[in-house]
Amino acid sequence: MPEKGWARRNYRFLSSSVLPALMRKREATGSIHPPEFPDLAPHEVEVVWIGHASFLVRTAGFNILIDPVWAKWMGPLKRHRDPGIDIEHLPRIDLVLITHAHFDHLCRTTLKRIVDGSQTVLVPQGVAGVLRKLNVNRVEEMTDWDCIPFRDAEVHFTPAHHWGARYIHDTKKGFGGFVIKLPEHTVYHSGDSAYFDGFAEIGERYDIHTALLPIGAYDCPSGREVHMNPEEAVQAFFDLKAHRMIPMHHATFPISNEHPAEPLRRLHEAVSMNHLGKRVLSPLEGQQVILSSRDV
Repeated sequence: MPEKGWARRNYRFLSSSVLPALMRKREATGSIHPPEFPDLAPHEVEVVWIGHASFLVRTAGFNILIDPVWAKWMGPLKRHRDPGIDIEHLPRIDLVLITHAHFDHLCRTTLKRIVDGSQTVLVPQGVAGVLRKLNVNRVEEMTDWDCIPFRDAEVHFTPAHHWGARYIHDTKKGFGGFVIKLPEHTVYHSGDSAYFDGFAEIGERYDIHTALLPIGAYDCPSGREVHMNPEEAVQAFFDLKAHRMIPMHHATFPISNEHPAEPLRRLHEAVSMNHLGKRVLSPLEGQQVILSSRDV
């Protein structure tokens, strides 16, 4: 059932988020020139925020896309900012990770342009059917704490506090995050999640060098607690005992009532208050960030 104040929140959502986005010119990001992708050492990863929850993660041996969404529209919702890299400028992709089936995380139009039958695609339980008729030869469904080896790495599926339905009638689609455990570097992408005590358990199970955590969409029209605010994301970072954090899930799509610039401003304030310094990085879309586990 809708939470109290549903009508007021949704009027505000339409008048202050959806309609202004339609009128506003979409902002360009990244560079018009193809990026150069240098070789990486085993202790290094390159992390590129594409926008929203989409990341390119490069390792010494293979390349990963997480929740790839290059769509300029999500139904009637206009994207605020362009993807950080032209999809034609991506390196070869070996592994695709999908955290859940919501349209802002699983975009079939984008996947049609990426998958060619050579990639492994990992999805939550119940989501493989959404990929029907795409050129995917290997798709694996995962549930909490499952582990699938991939080349010299392990990919673990972790719990989250969210929901997975793609349509209203969906009741059996899973959701979660991923830990990519490389020989010398571990990356965690939480997927969508409200703050919950599961972050502490994830932090006990894995030594996380780089955590990709959501900071936006916390003022939901539904009134449900399904996304973290920036201060909760910082607390999750502490619970995870991660060495570094990169924020995501803000400033891309008008899916919530907060101003697009508010999450990052609040994050910077929380970082300053907690004396986190360079442990929290806020790259722009398309900015290539090379991180070493030896620098933590």
